[in-house]
Amino acid sequence: MNIIVFSRHQGRARQFDLRSPLFLAVALTVVLVLFGGVFAAGSWIGAQWASNEPGRELRRWTQDLAHQRQEVEAARQLLQQKVDALAMRVGQMNAHVIRLDALGKRLTDMAGLKKGEFDFESAPPIGGLDVSDKSGRPASVPLLSDMLDRLSDQLSDRERQLGALENLIQTRELRAEVYPTGRPVQSGFISSFYGSRVDPFTGYTAFHPGVDFAGEAGGEVMAVATGVVTWAGEHMGYGNLVEITHGNGYVTRYGHNSKVLVKAGDTVQKGQVLALVGSTGHSTGPHVHFEVLRDGSPVDPMAFINQNATPPLAAVRR
Repeated sequence: MNIIVFSRHQGRARQFDLRSPLFLAVALTVVLVLFGGVFAAGSWIGAQWASNEPGRELRRWTQDLAHQRQEVEAARQLLQQKVDALAMRVGQMNAHVIRLDALGKRLTDMAGLKKGEFDFESAPPIGGLDVSDKSGRPASVPLLSDMLDRLSDQLSDRERQLGALENLIQTRELRAEVYPTGRPVQSGFISSFYGSRVDPFTGYTAFHPGVDFAGEAGGEVMAVATGVVTWAGEHMGYGNLVEITHGNGYVTRYGHNSKVLVKAGDTVQKGQVLALVGSTGHSTGPHVHFEVLRDGSPVDPMAFINQNATPPLAAVRR
């Protein structure tokens, strides 16, 4: 294909062959220049658009959203830590409650309270008015944490108090066991009291350091308190003697027995049979010589024979 171009100035025609290599090269160069210009213009327009206000707003929103996501994640982690801490506190308090329940049950049994008077298997009954006004503020994590702190301190304090009460009850029970009370025989009558009397063998006035219980030979002689046997055998004047040390300075003696059933070093309980009634030693007939010593000196046994309750606090050394 040919293109004929007529020149007005020169008045002649020029012919161009469209298939010639020169023409094709020129045409290709023109097309490339046009496309390059369009690409450059598009890049410049895009840069101008990105640098204007809508582009900046879009970038700022994207950055704000990423920052908010970080804050939400940090808040979630902090909340989880607080929840874990509260769960740990609740576990500790639950352990406190279990110990208090066990201690409360022991104290209930030790104090001899009626069954059901203090029921540690269930929560104590409570009540209140039906208040429709809910103006109070709802519970929050910091508020719950403070409440748990106060409740934990109260539980610890109650546990210490109940522990002290348990020790007091145990001490009271032990004191009642080792404090001499009651009669050393189940039957029989008092044939001689504590104090000055006429000696049945010499006829002279003499001090009698105990109380004599007349009874049938072979009758049971029982310990009036828990203690340790410090003498079990023949003793001058007492015949076959059993001596028990109870602590707090108290010692009891049981004399003139026909047979001794315990030995020195034995631990005996209150009411345990120690010996059998006899008439050994300085005696005119079957009886038990019952003697109470405090701090090594004999005291009137009648004060203990007539006492069947818990010993007075004055009788306990501190």
